Parts: sequence; structure tokens; C-alpha cells
Amino acid sequence: MSNGKQLNKLFGAQIKMMFREKQVWFWNLFFPIILMVLFMVIFGGNGSSEFSAKIAVVKPQANETSNMLEEKLRQIPVFEWKSEQPVSSEQADIWIKDKDVDAVIILPQSQDSKALELVVNKENEKNASSQAISGILDQFIQQTNWDVAGVQPTYKLDMSSVSNGSEDLSYVDFLLTGMIALSVAQGGLFGMVDMVDMRRKGLLKRLRMTPVKMGLFGLGGMMVRFVLGIVQIIILAAVGVFGFGANLHLDLPTLVVAFFIGALAFNAIGYLFSSFSKSIEAYMGMANIASFLMMFLSGIFFPTSGLPEWLKSVTDVIPLTYFVNGMRDGMVYGSGIATGEFWMGIGILAIWGAIAFAVGAMIFRKGKVEVR
Repeated sequence: MSNGKQLNKLFGAQIKMMFREKQVWFWNLFFPIILMVLFMVIFGGNGSSEFSAKIAVVKPQANETSNMLEEKLRQIPVFEWKSEQPVSSEQADIWIKDKDVDAVIILPQSQDSKALELVVNKENEKNASSQAISGILDQFIQQTNWDVAGVQPTYKLDMSSVSNGSEDLSYVDFLLTGMIALSVAQGGLFGMVDMVDMRRKGLLKRLRMTPVKMGLFGLGGMMVRFVLGIVQIIILAAVGVFGFGANLHLDLPTLVVAFFIGALAFNAIGYLFSSFSKSIEAYMGMANIASFLMMFLSGIFFPTSGLPEWLKSVTDVIPLTYFVNGMRDGMVYGSGIATGEFWMGIGILAIWGAIAFAVGAMIFRKGKVEVR
């Protein structure tokens, strides 16, 4: 049989072997879609950047100061008022405890008092909405002080935003490309599960005694996982673009290089896991641990710039960090294949893959697994 025909038969057989495992279907197709949809719905699925907060106001006593402040507060456009009229402290307390409002503003009790009080639910004290409300009130108080004092501000702040990606770059695009990189990486991490079973049962040893060329067997498996990776990219991109309005600006040369090197590197890591796993359960356990650790430290969901300094050193050695960056370069940022930063990341990915494959091959040659 010619090499071409043998490779074709091995390719078909390994596709059947891979998709026979339910874990492969879940971790490589369904899990990334479910996770991406959840994050997009929570953080960016509606495509709106407008902020609003539901507010209640308590006015212990009507006076000139409290009336003036209430009138100005009700003119803040991002505040949605729970009641058109001030409410009692008891009612406001119930609403804030039940989370029916995001915050309660208590106006000064007397005309001589100048302090407003902001009350939020303790569980939400540090969340983004509470911080935004506090910032808005700080600015409101500062502006009110200027108005009362008759001071005209000399300086003002104008804010704009730029990106090294497209002008329409959004969190949806950021998350989509991160999830695509994660799913391809998981294809390599979880895709070698059949090797564990074959090795444990002695099938690999018997396969070496047949006319099958082991190089073609390995090449066939690699082709299967490349096909799976392409399917993952197409499905996730379709969900992101048509379901959530994501914007992709493809740089095909960059995308092809990042995908090819990244897929090879994570297949090599999966191969390493399979080399010292004596059961499918042990293999899946290691792959799960590696996947979840890298998932939250590689900038898939949020930029790594917000991590503590000591944790950033960990992200700098994780292969998924560079794979995510490379895929974003090819799908969103379009910074070009000629940049030094891109090739440095690709080089680190290649080193991870080479070391993982070399160690895995050495363990396969020297290790012994009992045949059941």
C-alpha cells in the first residue's frame, strides 16, 4: 500500500477513534461555546456600552439644601430612580438589602449639614456598579461646590480611546478570540486520550509489528487535530459574529502561523501527558488541571495587565498566553507578521512544544505500562 493510501486510511480511522470519546466532543466543541456564550451574555452580549444604575433617595427633612441637591441629582442621566418621590429610611433599607436598587442616597438632614451619604449592599460594595456610582457622586459634589461658590473651572478633561486593533474593537472581539485560542489548545490537551488507552492495552506495541508506518500514524493523528482546530475556529467565529456582533479583521498569514505553531505545541503537551498516564482518568485529570490553570492566567477573559505583579511572572511562562496573543494578532489586532513581539511569542510556543515532545518521546521509549 502506498504512503498516500495508508495515510488516508489512518486519518479516517483516527477521526473515528477521536470522536468516539465523549470527552472530546464536550471539551473541544460544546464547553468552549457554552463558556463563551455565558461570558458574552454577562459582560458584552447586548453590545451596549451605556451604564445605568437604579437609585433611591431618602430626604429626612425638606429644606433648601436637600431640595436643591435632589433636583440636581435627578438630572443625572445614568441614574434610574426607583421612586419619583423620596422614600423613608426603612423602605430604602429594605430595597438595598433585597438588591432592588443599586444604591441609596441620603440627603442632608438639615440646611446647615453638607454631607450626602451613599449606601450600597455590602455584597456589592466592591463591584463595578458601586464604584461607578461613587465616582459619579464625587464628581457631582465637586461640581455642586463649584456652582455654590461661583467658581468657573479653568481646566477640563476630555477622554478618548485608541487601540492597536481596529477602531470597532470591543470586549466581544477580545473574548471571542481568546475562546478560539482556548478551544484549539484544549483540542491538543484532550485530544491524545486515545493514545493512553492504546498504550495501556499494548496496541501501540502491536501496531509497530504491522506494516503500518508509525510516522504516518502520528501524522494522521496530527491532521485530525488540525481539522478539529479549523472546525472550532469556524464554529466559534460564527457564533461570535452572528450571535453577538463580533468584528473580525483577519490577517491570514499571521493567523496561519499562530494556529499551526500553537496547535503543534499543545498537541505536544497532550502527548507528554499521555506518555506517563496509566489510565484515561489520570490523563483527563492532568489535562483538566492544566487547562483551568492556564484559562484564568492567559488573558482569555480579561487582560493580564490587571493581575498582581507576582502573578504576571507566571503568565509570562504559560504557553497559552502567547497562543492567545498570536491568535488575536491574526484575527483582531492585525499588527502584522513582521513584528518582533509576535515572533518572540511564536518562539516560546515552539520551545514549549519541542521540550514537551522530547520528554514525552523519552518516557514512551523507556516507560512500561501493563497490558490489561
